[in-house]
Amino acid sequence: MAAADRRTRILDAAEELFAVDGFDATPTARVAEAAKVPKGLVFYYFPHKIDLLLTLLQERLPTPTKDTLAGVVRRGDPAGSLVLRTIIFRESGTHPEVRDHLRQLRRSLVELTEAALDQAVEWTVAKTLRRQAAETFVSVMLDHANARRAGGALPDVQGAAAVVALAVGAPRLG
Repeated sequence: MAAADRRTRILDAAEELFAVDGFDATPTARVAEAAKVPKGLVFYYFPHKIDLLLTLLQERLPTPTKDTLAGVVRRGDPAGSLVLRTIIFRESGTHPEVRDHLRQLRRSLVELTEAALDQAVEWTVAKTLRRQAAETFVSVMLDHANARRAGGALPDVQGAAAVVALAVGAPRLG
């Protein structure tokens, strides 16, 4: 079995177990068992348990770039262009490394949403309004992801996109 296959199986197992039971409640022995590898191999690839979680974040939830917009932005349809998705990890409250990654992810999502709005509208949107609109939409997206995980009432993401579209709908000079 190739090293890359073992490493991938470890990451797959960790992702599944962390999603179900959480990072802190998942011992590395269970990850190794689920991946069908010796426990020592988990530590060979990931010297500390937190390295396993950080690798999942970096490799499987990369920071989006403006290239991500290809095929998403619809010129003339700002509401329809705001179809970004994200994940909220419960570990962000107890693991500063995860919190830092999520902060960077949020900043990237705001910048990406601003770029989507710029490409979707046919006029110039004032920089402050564009930033406020992007931050509002990203906040609703993140609230939606958190509410789904926690079983709470879900905010209306499409409604938020419509409100953002109305906010940037009139031509403005920036």
